[in-house]
Amino acid sequence: MKFFKYVLALHLILFSTFAQAQEKEKQMTREERADKVYEELFAAKRSGSPTDPEFMEILQRLIFGEVFYVGELSPQDRELITVVSLTTMQTLPQLKAHINAALNVGNTPLQVRESIYLAAPFIGFPRTLNAVGVFNEVIKERGINLPLENMATITEENRFEKGLALQKELYGDEVKQAMQALPEPYQTEVPDMLTKFCFSDFYTRNGLTLQQKELLSLVILTTLGAEKQIPAHIIGNLKAGNDKNRQLAAMVQTIPYIGLPNALATINLIKETKIENYKPIYE
Repeated sequence: MKFFKYVLALHLILFSTFAQAQEKEKQMTREERADKVYEELFAAKRSGSPTDPEFMEILQRLIFGEVFYVGELSPQDRELITVVSLTTMQTLPQLKAHINAALNVGNTPLQVRESIYLAAPFIGFPRTLNAVGVFNEVIKERGINLPLENMATITEENRFEKGLALQKELYGDEVKQAMQALPEPYQTEVPDMLTKFCFSDFYTRNGLTLQQKELLSLVILTTLGAEKQIPAHIIGNLKAGNDKNRQLAAMVQTIPYIGLPNALATINLIKETKIENYKPIYE
């Protein structure tokens, strides 16, 4: 009984401390918030630009003092979202800074690597390899040995089967049905290649949850402006456990990096999706 009372008291203290911290953050100015987030991400005090101080102040206050406080996303989620956005756009100098930031806020090297690997089916191998090269540079600078642990879960024998099972849970036979008008062998080869390349080779890997993979895939497609593929992935996200609020928060997080048009296009598509038709498979 005494132990139970002790645990209850400890929980009350922790909850009270957390609530006080949240209230304090609400009262902070954008500049104070930006200072706080910047230091957490980059382990350094925020400083101005010697050449473009006004522009840098606009950038930093928006990203770190405003966007970072919109929606219920952890700092770890926000930095993985940023990493895949920058990977997709191939903005490699900024990518290096945010790979470091993703690690600084608590993502593991495997989580960051797997986020970059996940981009390959969407942006192709050459651009993904550019980002992998930046990641490896950061890892070496941190004194971590390469290669990292193998995260594959499939074999050549069960590759198609495992990927198809995962794809069907999220998307059913949508891709196969869409390709029915193609002549053979493309009617079969195109949907099968999508299954093997995206779902078998990457979605079956360990290191990230399915919920994370679907959210990051939506971010990549939004960054690309791939509006035809986005509605299906909004539904896939709902099934994977990412509700509308989480998806919207992710889109807001992308705005300073990819710009308003693509982010707002996906925000409108999320808004129009009828969530009552889809129940989460994974929560």
